[in-house]
Amino acid sequence: MAEGEAGDEEPASKRDKRAGGDEGGVGVIRFKPLDCADEAMVDFRSVTYCLGQLAKPQDKPLFLACGLHKPHMPWDVPRKYYDLYPLEKIQLPKVLESDLADVPPPGVKMARAAGEHAAILKSGRWKEAVRGYLAAISFADAMLGRLLDGFERSAYRDNTIVCLWSDHGWHLGEKEHWRKSALWEETTRAPFLMLVPGMTKPGAVCERTIDYMSVYPTLCELCGLPVPPHVQGGSLRPLLENPTAPWDRPALTTHEFQNHAVRSAQWRYIRYADGGEELYNEETDPLEWTNLARDEQYAATKAELAKWLPRENLPAPAGKGKAEKAKKSAP
Repeated sequence: MAEGEAGDEEPASKRDKRAGGDEGGVGVIRFKPLDCADEAMVDFRSVTYCLGQLAKPQDKPLFLACGLHKPHMPWDVPRKYYDLYPLEKIQLPKVLESDLADVPPPGVKMARAAGEHAAILKSGRWKEAVRGYLAAISFADAMLGRLLDGFERSAYRDNTIVCLWSDHGWHLGEKEHWRKSALWEETTRAPFLMLVPGMTKPGAVCERTIDYMSVYPTLCELCGLPVPPHVQGGSLRPLLENPTAPWDRPALTTHEFQNHAVRSAQWRYIRYADGGEELYNEETDPLEWTNLARDEQYAATKAELAKWLPRENLPAPAGKGKAEKAKKSAP
């Protein structure tokens, strides 16, 4: 599993062609079907550009990055993707009433339950929002399929490293929370796939916990490039060679200044800037309904996980986003 985080705002240059009419959705949760073809979407054009590059002869190594905007909000995608998910068949996520009762104040604040979740409940459009999210994912899957089909047809399919990831996970009401910007499992768990010719095996699955600080050093090692001294994180090459290889490094996620989560194979430990804590047993409580941080029998578990918390915490430089936003730092 991989962990990551990214911004919320949609740049004007990224906006897709609308079908006209009012913006859909509930508050900041934006979604609506569009009466347009895939070709009208920004992501379609991005993939088309990359396919063009793959069709060109190359006389030196090529680095090609393709960023898909969806399923980032707004979940405005062609109507055919909404039609894949009839509203009457939508299943809401499993939630626990008063799930925030054992969460410390900083976590409750991050959840913003009185804002976005309350608005969704009041609107009665929870299923519609879930449908919009699923539609946006299916559109992204279709665009990714175009890209991978073109890659398979290209001259570079057998000598190219492929690295695919999503920048973060998403809450759809779990823990009375929507979007990301938190340190729980739904926010920080994300897809991460790598193909390395001659190294990775088709269909291989790795259950180790990793974070995105490992992407850069891994690519450097695989390409025979030096890793700059300021780069943090470890190379994933041992896991690419053997998905069950020993791996004792948990995943680390930071959200805002001095708020961190450490995720091992069994545990998620969260410590906020004010010292508030959460501890979840992911094997027995994958929905993170029971915070065990106050139970003395888990003191040793917390202490072991806390060893991986960053020793250095740097606020963002002045003028670089929110003043309290932290620069991610490894132990």
